[in-house]
Amino acid sequence: MGENNARLVAVLTGAGVSTESGIPDYRGPQGVWRKNPGAERLVTYRAYMDDPEVRRESWRMRMTSPVWRAEPNAGHRALVDLERSGTPMRIITQNIDGLHQKAGSTPRKVLELHGTASTVVCTGCGDRGPMEGALARVEAGEADPPCLSCGGILKSATVMFGQALDSGTIQQAAKIARVCDLFLAVGTSLQVEPAASLCRVAVESGARLVIVNAEPTPYDALADQLIREPIGTALPGLVSEITDSA
Repeated sequence: MGENNARLVAVLTGAGVSTESGIPDYRGPQGVWRKNPGAERLVTYRAYMDDPEVRRESWRMRMTSPVWRAEPNAGHRALVDLERSGTPMRIITQNIDGLHQKAGSTPRKVLELHGTASTVVCTGCGDRGPMEGALARVEAGEADPPCLSCGGILKSATVMFGQALDSGTIQQAAKIARVCDLFLAVGTSLQVEPAASLCRVAVESGARLVIVNAEPTPYDALADQLIREPIGTALPGLVSEITDSA
């Protein structure tokens, strides 16, 4: 299928896409919240801003995050194959791990709804920098490293609980959902809004909806196809179907 006459494929990816890379999800049977309910405070904005101990523990958690050791899996690589086939596509991800880009997806075609863990941002002046530099300061003994520009509180450039998504980013995601012909929701519980409602936006605009997820979701009734197989095998199969029918 050529670039000019191809139909747009939109892919919403959630934590389930990265679990096969060793990054645990939050809400699944083996999820972070099930194993350690108190961990939610570490990524809750108000608690993070108000409590220095929450920030110190959050930095300790970042130091040992599996994100830094993770490598892309077959699901990530399948989406690279889809892009390289010439099919116009966009990835809308709820993940903050950067594995789509690491696998080879073109960065401008990956919309990160919840930000990125690879960057830090100052909550005071808005200055940004690499997470690597902040973690080096923690390793050197700064338990809660302040902004080097203004002394403000640093946090990862991710959307914490209690923070609103960037309005421009979610508007761009909604536009993609409205104009796509096929919407794949992969490895997401579809319980977090407004990301989950992109499924409804796509369907109401005439797109086919395919949901690939181990557990039922609130949007299953809207789907043209439900796939419960492991993502590492299901997504390569789906990509083959899409490219073969092009």
